[in-house]
Amino acid sequence: MSRRRRVFDIDLPEDSAPAAPAPSDAPSRRGPMASAIAENAEAVKARKTAAEAIREENDALAHEFVALREAGHVVSVLPLEDVHTSMLVRDRIPGEDPELGELAVSIRDLGLSNPIRVLPRPDGAGFELVQGYRRLLAFRQLFEETGDAAWARIPALVLPGEPDIAGLYRRMVDENVIRKDLSFAEMAYAAQNFAADPATEAKDLGEAVAALFQSAPYSKRNYIRNFAFLLDQIGADLRYPTAISRALGVTLAREIKERPEIVAAIRDALAHLEDRSAEDELEVLRAQAARDALDESLPKEIAPRERSSRAGRTKTTFHIESSAGQVKCTAGPGRLEIKVARDFSSIDRARLERAIASLIDGLA
Repeated sequence: MSRRRRVFDIDLPEDSAPAAPAPSDAPSRRGPMASAIAENAEAVKARKTAAEAIREENDALAHEFVALREAGHVVSVLPLEDVHTSMLVRDRIPGEDPELGELAVSIRDLGLSNPIRVLPRPDGAGFELVQGYRRLLAFRQLFEETGDAAWARIPALVLPGEPDIAGLYRRMVDENVIRKDLSFAEMAYAAQNFAADPATEAKDLGEAVAALFQSAPYSKRNYIRNFAFLLDQIGADLRYPTAISRALGVTLAREIKERPEIVAAIRDALAHLEDRSAEDELEVLRAQAARDALDESLPKEIAPRERSSRAGRTKTTFHIESSAGQVKCTAGPGRLEIKVARDFSSIDRARLERAIASLIDGLA
């Protein structure tokens, strides 16, 4: 008996591959260790970014600081012994400064509002003073009087560049002239030293005045030259040359040029005043210059032929029209009075001085 193999026909669907599990939108779960590692990596990255930003900002500030320091705009605090005053002859006439004590008190109570200015010395031994001689003296005085270490160092701006003697003289003079801090005698003294210094190109006093006072009007430069002549003649006999007013100094210089013999008379009169004050000294100069107690110039003796035509005329009064309105003018011996409806005290002093000097020069 034979066996028969049965064959079963099974109908399968066309896509018989098992279906893949449907993707799930839910995030895969991460263990606590993996989460901690990821969070730490993010924190490290944030700190690195912040550190780079801070480093870039610090680099920018450092470059800016270096640029400002090289330009002389950064205040340094220097020991007093490192600041020298030997390269220039100062524009201050040697002698007692009656206002130095007031400056020292002001600095002690209120502080130093304007640092001194210095240049590095070529030999590397400290710094050379350019501007601020009286401020430096005030600090030295405070340190000597108190012994307080706070006054042993002074704020200073270190200027860039190599020392230029002519430029240093100009810086020194310009600061004091702009601040109206120099008398005509001191300006003349500075011009004399500038002319005498072999490191400058000035061949004589005229060139020195022109170089130092380039921005000053011609009349002012002329006054300075007159004071320089006066110092040449009697400067060694004067104790208070800075007290001499512009009018007295210019007039006295003119009188000496016309009457050189009065130099001996001035020296003799001053020699008899051992304990003289500034006013005592001025009285001697006024007497020789034939001026009154206000240092105002009086007109020269009228020529005989002019005297007859002007006899009896001791004063002239007239009115003129101006942009400020009507002006009343009264002219007399040694006097010129101008009255107008304007507050002259509101005008800048330097401008007023220039206008008056120009007026007087125009009448000469």
